[in-house]
Amino acid sequence: MKVLISDHLSDSAISIFKNKGIDVDYLPDISRERLKKIIHNYDALAIRSNTNVDKEILLLSSNLKVIGRAGIGVDNIDIDSATSKGIIVMNTPHGNSITTAEHTIAMIMSLARQIPDANVSTKKGKWEKSKFVGTEITGKKLGLIGCGNIGSIVVDRAKGLKMNVQVYDPFLTDDKSKELGIEKVSFENLLGSSDIISIHTPLTDSTRNIINSNNIYSIKKGAWIINCARGGLIDEKALSDAIKSNHIHGAAIDVFEKEPAVSNVLFKTPNTILTPHLGASTLEAQEKVANQIAEQISDYLLKGAIINSLNTPSISADEAPIIKPYAKLSELLGSFLGQVNVGEQNIISVKIEFDGKASEINSSSILSSVFCGIFKSHIDTVNIINSIQIAKQKGLEISTINHDRKCDYQNLITVTVNYESKSRKISGTLIGGKIPRITEVQGIPIEANFFTNMLYVRNYDKPGFIGSIGTLLAEKDINIASFHLGRRENSGEAVALIAVDQKVNKMIIESISNLEHVVRVDGMNF
Repeated sequence: MKVLISDHLSDSAISIFKNKGIDVDYLPDISRERLKKIIHNYDALAIRSNTNVDKEILLLSSNLKVIGRAGIGVDNIDIDSATSKGIIVMNTPHGNSITTAEHTIAMIMSLARQIPDANVSTKKGKWEKSKFVGTEITGKKLGLIGCGNIGSIVVDRAKGLKMNVQVYDPFLTDDKSKELGIEKVSFENLLGSSDIISIHTPLTDSTRNIINSNNIYSIKKGAWIINCARGGLIDEKALSDAIKSNHIHGAAIDVFEKEPAVSNVLFKTPNTILTPHLGASTLEAQEKVANQIAEQISDYLLKGAIINSLNTPSISADEAPIIKPYAKLSELLGSFLGQVNVGEQNIISVKIEFDGKASEINSSSILSSVFCGIFKSHIDTVNIINSIQIAKQKGLEISTINHDRKCDYQNLITVTVNYESKSRKISGTLIGGKIPRITEVQGIPIEANFFTNMLYVRNYDKPGFIGSIGTLLAEKDINIASFHLGRRENSGEAVALIAVDQKVNKMIIESISNLEHVVRVDGMNF
């Protein structure tokens, strides 16, 4: 395994890779052109904010398996393109939470006491004591837009400073707000009643310019605005105009819509404190996120653990070896159903059921395997990472059921695919916790291991069937490796799973279809 570090990370992060036996190249000042030429050599890429991993870079990343961002923001990674390529994108959302929260509090204090301007004035030999009259923050109402990891820490620090805190966050539960001791309010209420507004949301389509020209004058007159989250959350021109018109008293901004911000409308706006994206810039935070991403990437490459992934369910290092055989079983079950011919009908919904020990595993990590199996015979670009995305794009209804009931097997997974007017169902188990085996097809019990080349035959249970199909395959020089039968009732509907040593072509399948008592035949490849 080989890792490229293309931004500045600590020496300890490099040592983590080396100590685990992973080759690492440290090229923190690599040019984009050189990155394009060498990226195909690497299994993993570790970055901060300077490396732009866009679609062009990803198209050249033929061996890349994981991108690790030392920090929380992933604006510089094309996650959709990475997902389509089957590349996991990880970040370290908790590593710099304290540092960023403390920077928010520092910005509030600096704005309240006009510390930057007072510092410049004093160093110029002036003694403008009467000019820099500050404001106490005790008792002030602090309104937070967003209350995740960083916002929660800001709440704790602000309450320690005796501020009154209110929050707008549609994802914050009532239990969590009670735990934090804060009031949940509407967005409009927060804007109109807060003395200080601080933003703590990710940058998404719904949060872009959440403070804009249409609502900025709904903010309480004389309020302050703080943004140490992401650039683009505030319409910078609207903020500048509102400050110049004295509606907003001032602002402290650490992040900008375009970075590096070498020019900006706020540079000439009075009553502003502007810092160059310093929220995570402490020695402790830099060391923490660098080491954390090195550990996460290493755990994925060596153990299959997926931690803090943004485009696939997370799997701990302890879970990974347990889930791996279930994921393989699930992909095979999905692949079986994906290869059954149902004509031109579209899939409407998919149901996955778990019994026995299978009901105890992290089922969210299994879904991607099921859909990868279902789609891979029809979609060349499907992979474990993008299969769920493809299923959602197709508008499929997805359901999972964890059963607490008696089961004939220690572990059992059942997948049902519903089409417009048909459904297909298969169940499977793990023998010895490792070997995938089919246990039931279309409700008919039948036990068979998966084989590279297989025939799935639906027929009626009549004398002569086995002999006729065996004779036909012999005439076509197709050797039978194993032959498994199951039936619903005597002389009724039956299934056969036949493992063969050679790949079966369409002509042979048509010949089998013409045999007496045969209803349908599908060729399978696993």
